[in-house]
Amino acid sequence: MTGTLGKDLLGLESLTGDQIRLILDTAEPFKEISERAIKKVPALRGSTIVNLFFENSTRTRISFEFAEKRLSADTVNVSAAGSSVSKGETLVDTARNLEAMRIDMVVIRHSASGAAQFLAERIQSNVINAGDGTHEHPTQGLLDILTLRDRFGDLKGRRICICGDILHSRVARSNIWGLTKLGAEVAVCGPRSLLPNAIDEFGVRIFDRIEEAIEWAEALNVLRLQFERMTAGYIPSAREYNRVFGITRERLDRAKRDILILHPGPMNRGVEIDSDVADGPHSVILEQVTNGVAVRMAVLYLLAGGKPELAEAAKGGSGRGREPGERD
Repeated sequence: MTGTLGKDLLGLESLTGDQIRLILDTAEPFKEISERAIKKVPALRGSTIVNLFFENSTRTRISFEFAEKRLSADTVNVSAAGSSVSKGETLVDTARNLEAMRIDMVVIRHSASGAAQFLAERIQSNVINAGDGTHEHPTQGLLDILTLRDRFGDLKGRRICICGDILHSRVARSNIWGLTKLGAEVAVCGPRSLLPNAIDEFGVRIFDRIEEAIEWAEALNVLRLQFERMTAGYIPSAREYNRVFGITRERLDRAKRDILILHPGPMNRGVEIDSDVADGPHSVILEQVTNGVAVRMAVLYLLAGGKPELAEAAKGGSGRGREPGERD
């Protein structure tokens, strides 16, 4: 199946600003479904979606599963530990065997950058990248952008700073590509050891001191330190990182205005962000989680060929609802 986004969603770098807006606009009517007593519509009834996760995940996997079930799709969850991959089967063999069972979509999370594209080029089913190595995590980028748009409206000219472990972050890359295409001013802040060598080519502003970033930004997207990907001494210690780069209430109080706080999770409380900030009045972290389901519903719906203008109809009423395009 090929929708208005093409066959697959592999990253935001390859999307246009209009395509990103299309996903965000389509997500809006799907938000209301999660607030209803019956949280299900028949938009993808009859479709089979496989969640193929080769990396541990809680938020992303559960969010996709909620999105799929709320659209009435049949879902199958496959983890590397419980599949033939642990016996030496290749990624392509796994996918082709799944496709032979007549599946419609694959949501893949993998530790290797480019794994989603590698798979998409070899199977006919739609492929959605749920995070590949340090490359991209497009649906996380989209839900972050939707959360910002909910608060700011038009993002053109808005100042957003991404703070923390940029080097290992696929979320940072998706946010940079998506935000810049919508006209936002984007900056990054973190130790030079945690910035990519090619950061100057990303078209972003660079802050070496968190105090300067806070003074400049209207919103901070705070990334966790990915200790599991660090093979060398990137920072002296977690305590030292918090002392120099941590987002603390004291630092935010010095700013002369309110600053929106985002975090894609999971959080290292007391390292990149303090609890009183994460749970504070300007935190939209839980809104990000809520928006994640709506964004993933929109992506699934559009890739399946759903018409953007029919998204409102697709959410239907409190009962059975209507198929996209179905008349009363």
